[in-house]
Amino acid sequence: MGQGNRHGEVESAGIRVERNGFDNMELVQEQERQYRGGGSGVKYLMRGPKIDWGVILFAPGEQLGRHLHKAVEETFYFVEGVGGRLIVGDVEHQIRVGTAVRIEPGEVHNIINDTRSPLKAVFIKSSYDPKDKVDV
Repeated sequence: MGQGNRHGEVESAGIRVERNGFDNMELVQEQERQYRGGGSGVKYLMRGPKIDWGVILFAPGEQLGRHLHKAVEETFYFVEGVGGRLIVGDVEHQIRVGTAVRIEPGEVHNIINDTRSPLKAVFIKSSYDPKDKVDV
């Protein structure tokens, strides 16, 4: 960790993290982070030491890609959009705002935005293991 200022802000790897006087608390602002794909994709808000979590934005026509996690549980909560499909194993589900899904380790899954509008979800992966993902 870098040096903090009088407001408890700390620079870590070029990202401002507010500590607010609490040694273990982190406070981030979504708008200060970037999507991995530029205008869409994964945007991690926190990575480790116990969980990964953030938001993912699917532009029209984008998909997550079929994958599974060997030991990590993944949860999605859809917050914006007008449709899309969630596929877990061979079962397809329509996505609506307010849909929440928990995916167990070993379950092959994909999210497809086959609509004309962006689709946004909050995701949480636990426990933290950045090498756990297996594309299938």
